[in-house]
Amino acid sequence: MDFIMSDSCAENAAKGTENELTEEVEATKLLETSADPATQEEEGVEEYLKRKNMVLLDYEKQMFLDLVEADGLLVCAKGLSYDRVVISILKAYSDSGNLVLVINSSDWEEQYYKSKIEPKYVHEVASTATERERVYLEGGLQFISTRILVVDLLKQRVPIELISGIIVLRAHTIIESCQEAFALRLFRQKNKTGFVKAFSSSPEAFTIGYSHVERTMRNLFVKHLYIWPRFHESVRAVLQPWKIQSIEMHVPISQNITSIQSHILEIMNFLVQEIKRINRTVDMEAVTVENCVTKTFHKILQAQLDCIWHQLNSQTKLIVADLKILRSLMISTMYHDAVSAYAFMKRYRSTEYALSNSGWTLLDAAEQIFKLSRQRVFNGQQEFEPEPCPKWQTLTDLLTKEVPGDMRRSRRSEQQPKVLILCQDARTCHQLKQYLTQGGPRFLLQQALQHEVPVGKLSDNYAKESQTRVAPPKNVSSNKELRREEVSGSQPPSACMDELAQLLSESETEGQHFEESYMLTMTQSVEVGPATIDIKPDPDVSIFETIPELEQFDVTAALASVPHQPYICLQTFKTEREGSMALEHMLEQLQPHYVVMYNMNVTAIRQLEVFEARRRLPPADRMKVYFLIHARTVEEQAYLTSLRREKAAFEFIIDTKSKMVIPKYQDGKTDEAFLLLKNYDDEPTDENAKSRQAGGQAPQAPKETPKVIVDMREFRSDLPCLIHKRGLEVLPLTITIGDYILTPEICVERKSISDLIGSLNSGRLYNQCVQMQRHYAKPILLIEFDQNKPFHLQGKFMLSQQTSMANADIVQKLQLLTLHFPKLRLIWSPSPYATAQLFEELKLGKPEPDPQTAAALGSDEPTAGEQLHFNSGIYDFLLRLPGVHTRNIHGLLRKGGSLRQLLLRSQKELEELLQSQESAKLLYDILHVAHLPEKDEVAGSTALLAASKQFGAGSHNRFRMAAAASRRGRR
Repeated sequence: MDFIMSDSCAENAAKGTENELTEEVEATKLLETSADPATQEEEGVEEYLKRKNMVLLDYEKQMFLDLVEADGLLVCAKGLSYDRVVISILKAYSDSGNLVLVINSSDWEEQYYKSKIEPKYVHEVASTATERERVYLEGGLQFISTRILVVDLLKQRVPIELISGIIVLRAHTIIESCQEAFALRLFRQKNKTGFVKAFSSSPEAFTIGYSHVERTMRNLFVKHLYIWPRFHESVRAVLQPWKIQSIEMHVPISQNITSIQSHILEIMNFLVQEIKRINRTVDMEAVTVENCVTKTFHKILQAQLDCIWHQLNSQTKLIVADLKILRSLMISTMYHDAVSAYAFMKRYRSTEYALSNSGWTLLDAAEQIFKLSRQRVFNGQQEFEPEPCPKWQTLTDLLTKEVPGDMRRSRRSEQQPKVLILCQDARTCHQLKQYLTQGGPRFLLQQALQHEVPVGKLSDNYAKESQTRVAPPKNVSSNKELRREEVSGSQPPSACMDELAQLLSESETEGQHFEESYMLTMTQSVEVGPATIDIKPDPDVSIFETIPELEQFDVTAALASVPHQPYICLQTFKTEREGSMALEHMLEQLQPHYVVMYNMNVTAIRQLEVFEARRRLPPADRMKVYFLIHARTVEEQAYLTSLRREKAAFEFIIDTKSKMVIPKYQDGKTDEAFLLLKNYDDEPTDENAKSRQAGGQAPQAPKETPKVIVDMREFRSDLPCLIHKRGLEVLPLTITIGDYILTPEICVERKSISDLIGSLNSGRLYNQCVQMQRHYAKPILLIEFDQNKPFHLQGKFMLSQQTSMANADIVQKLQLLTLHFPKLRLIWSPSPYATAQLFEELKLGKPEPDPQTAAALGSDEPTAGEQLHFNSGIYDFLLRLPGVHTRNIHGLLRKGGSLRQLLLRSQKELEELLQSQESAKLLYDILHVAHLPEKDEVAGSTALLAASKQFGAGSHNRFRMAAAASRRGRR
């Protein structure tokens, strides 16, 4: 424990302020006063956390101790958030004498952590390199993008030896070729004392691929793996005493919904069997009906079929698309209202779709689906009478009967109830808000008008509503639009997706204009006391209204505006602004008495458990959680499947840890971890090549590390990381010609398949090749493709159906490119790993590139130390003349003088300049012979000779007039 309190919290701070040293002495004295080691550890940690104002649960304290004592990777279950552990570590190192970097964080995570740390210790990332270099020297905590960090590390703007440590969030995304792994390798090569602490809350991600856990730990340079599932004994011991009061309410679904669900599952089962029958040689283990109904179905399917997508026939691709559509139909039936579900169904009963799907719409089950969907909206007399959502009535009973009744019986009778309703998405949240504020009939009639469902004749129940003018739902508030624009603007434009990724991406964008939070209250006050009478609301008259203060997302102001009325808050599990932390923030601000889980979510349930464990309230004062669930439906099955998948993932990680062999040097704190990187200083040399001086051998100078100049824009890709991993020195530089400079003569322009096609179509690649050939002797066009995704060249990679025409078009452009640039070399690389190896081989025995020269090339100013010998415009003009090519143009430019002097030269003199009789004749003819139609070419030449005798050999500008006179004479 001495090590924990002194070394971990003051090791790096020893370079800094006197306060931190004082805290270290106090902590050491405190530990020395305890005799029992266990008591010593517990009392020391409690005292330290209290002094730092950090409140942690017992299992969070253990997480904190584990990571402070030794670097490692922490994997916890969803909902058992590691955020407070990260905050505690950040607070422990909050000092100007420490420099702690946090990488791979999302925007909402960065804002959350910054709000919990003292502002004086958090430094914003500067926009200029000089300012960033100054900020690094100030110490403190910095949240920085990995791309900027890698460039600053390579340019030595960061004092690497002074970095106290790096905290890595979302560690399951760290792979060998990513920028985070690159930054950690650069850090560990020059800093052997700093810490690396990684966090992840996605155990399922570590089950994908071969040895994912071991490879991730190797990329992070950590040796310890800390696993915290929900069934961990420490977690159970903390949460069990403060168990929430949960009440499961099994809501029955209508017979129509049950039948629709059965028919959709029947069609899904048929398509799954069909896809396995067609592809008997392909592993389709992940394609099951159970996975089809889960939320991560598109991710599972993409991981399974991505590498073999090109091998699948058109029927299989149609089935994959239809499975996604059927899942959308299932979700719409279960969670959306009857009118919206019917409008969604109608899209797939059109003739156009029937001709383009796999044929499932022709099945009897499909006909029953369409028929039953219509029956949910229209009755037997074809009158408009939609059935309400099954959970609506149960929710109304909870809010108007169960909650007021429970408040009377509890000790909170003097308080107004605060209810939090949790939904899975913004669309469901908006649906409930409209239902509670308008009533079911009015809302369903609104939906019919919005989706253009022909209402026709209303039934008696809806006759009164038909007389009321119904306005369409309001659009989003300006705050929401602004926030979404900020979120979308902070993200880079996505690259062109391949066909499978586009097929499996979510196409439902209708919910984007819905709010993610609503605050409601009752229009009539409810006295909670002995004389309370249960409210019996009229279904056509709503008793709820919105609180406008929540439009500014100020829950405190919203609560203060209606101090004596019930509060009903509608909230999604996650928001764009705060991610999964939105629920925790709402719980802390609202302090609800009741929580209604309108949809099931594993993460949200655990967040409620942790929140209740932190409050430590007696059983009577704890919040009640109502689970509204459709038993024996796909909703329940999806929830159980997610639990099973997480448990299986943790069991896999635990089993992997028990068998894992971790090298002693994996933490990178010794040079053994980097022995696999090629060391060019210790290469064996040929004894016969050693020069000898009188009486002995001359000492040989160490070999220089090969260098590669990399354009700054290329750090978005994986290649610079892999180049550095092979032992080559990466020099980041802003260059205008090429992407990689290997030698003074070799320039490489890297293109992916989609980039290649786009550059060929736009003409940009032609201009790039012109620049490369003008300034480098060996220009190279590197074309990278995925070896697991064979391709053929076409208009839009993996998207175009016109394969033959587009394929021929692209191939023709490539042929023209090679004809125009004979020196251009094309290299096809199957992966960035192969490209890095190729670069290393191309540099063997070659001189190193000069960064100053590479940066100056292509700019308006000539390169330092080099005189600009010719005009680029004249260079391009001469290359287009017959007989002039890249092998003789330099001699022509050096000795040809001006263009006027070139016109005065004879064919014999041109032959001496071009070193070729044929090239000289072609050039002489284009300059002196009138190019007329073929039948007149001889006559035109004769006329030109006659004109030259008449006007003189120097009057070249008059030969066209002589040719015209000759033609008039023949007439």
